[in-house]
Amino acid sequence: MLVKTFGSAVYGIQAITITVEVNIASGTKYFIVGLPDVAVKESYFRIESALKNCGFRMPRQQVVVNMAPADIKKEGSSYDLTIATGVLAASSQIESDTLDQYIIMGELSLDGSLQPIKGALPIAIQARKDGFKGFILPKQNAREAAIVNDLEVYGVESITEVVGFFNGTTTLKPEIVNTREEFYDSLCNYDSDFSEVKGQENIKRALEIAAAGGHNVILIGPPGAGKTMLARRLPSILPPLSLYEALETTKIHSVAGKLSAADALVTVRPFRSPHHTISDVALVGGGSNPAPGEISLAHNGVLFLDELPEFKRSALEVMRQPLEERRVTISRAKFTVDYPSSFMLVASMNPCPCGYYNHPEKECICPPGMVQKYLSKISGPLLDRIDLHVEVTPVNFSELSSDRAAEKSELIRERVIKAREVQVKRFGNRADLHANAQMNSQMVREQCKIDVAGQALLKRAMEKLGLSARAYDRILKVSRTIADLAGSEEIKLEHLAEAIHFRSLDREGWAG
Repeated sequence: MLVKTFGSAVYGIQAITITVEVNIASGTKYFIVGLPDVAVKESYFRIESALKNCGFRMPRQQVVVNMAPADIKKEGSSYDLTIATGVLAASSQIESDTLDQYIIMGELSLDGSLQPIKGALPIAIQARKDGFKGFILPKQNAREAAIVNDLEVYGVESITEVVGFFNGTTTLKPEIVNTREEFYDSLCNYDSDFSEVKGQENIKRALEIAAAGGHNVILIGPPGAGKTMLARRLPSILPPLSLYEALETTKIHSVAGKLSAADALVTVRPFRSPHHTISDVALVGGGSNPAPGEISLAHNGVLFLDELPEFKRSALEVMRQPLEERRVTISRAKFTVDYPSSFMLVASMNPCPCGYYNHPEKECICPPGMVQKYLSKISGPLLDRIDLHVEVTPVNFSELSSDRAAEKSELIRERVIKAREVQVKRFGNRADLHANAQMNSQMVREQCKIDVAGQALLKRAMEKLGLSARAYDRILKVSRTIADLAGSEEIKLEHLAEAIHFRSLDREGWAG
């Protein structure tokens, strides 16, 4: 008897519907075809044990499983439930009349219980697009998939519930999530706030400019100056996620398996802080079974690289293209996948190996030339892609002990949102452009015009600091953002001077 069930394969952050054909005929062997990987081939042993332990039988005849389209590689253990349901239907142990109305996915344990899968959200989106009535999957993934409207999502704990559902002996309650209510209820819920930071007003100003224009920033200062603390609070002043951005971000985290059973939607901007020992693949994405890396998990949020010079140079260099294109492409011999990676890069570093170069109180003990060698670990092209270089100095005792309340993140965020609204209006609601940092050279020339005095100031800065053409554009972009925060249509001299000030690593005196 031939029966068809339906599953799904995830490539990048998109899903493709997979038809699983199960045919039982005379013979004794089990065959699975259609480019399955090792995990799919091993499903036979999990399925046999699960069926036996749940009181069902594995047919002792020839079982042929075909996974179509056969030219797409099928990976992972998520097809266990799809295949098992097909085997039970083909052996007349469950009714098969409504099987074609559902996408069925889940990894089986040997006792018949189900383990969570990856990519439930993109699978649910594709299932609705393809006209399926419902989606049956492990209970741990139900809330994640249920944010898709017009699709019945059933979270199950074991294969016994699935059999009972199709035989009409068990009633499953669909998981219901009010997407908009879920989104708006938890919007802007942050664990930390800028009001908790004592002093550091110039650093807060730099991060406000970075947030307003989507600029990359590097914080340079001695240990204990507050670089990490400030960076972790940056998401709290970024504009709230739109519903579209939240769905896109959730899809990436779903594919990576980073959502918990309680999560339905990512509602705050991600903050990713990988360790400096991270590999190139883990940072950018890829692998034998391609998966999103840290730069994609930080999409629509912040990627924080603490102690930037300690990262492997190769790992930093592979970030250069994604920083420009805001997308990373993983190419293999037979397929190519794209992962979005539109993030704000925030990096921090000590000024030298001992950490006290240019410190107001402590003396640097590094030998001559060591500071230059330390800074040279970061390539010029990567530094050129960082708009703001900010010195972080230690907070003195009087500021630490002060009872004066600092400005809350909410107030800073309001100014950032107003500046972003100006930029949205400027760019005409272009889908690929929503912040000053994303302007190309042509748009910089159009939108960042400066007067004769500004040209003279910028020329002197270029000659003295030895800036590249890319750094020239970065200064203009930052000055445009500062003008937007000030509510000015024109870039004034003070806006330009402040933007030039935030190029600390280009100044004389750095690196000895």
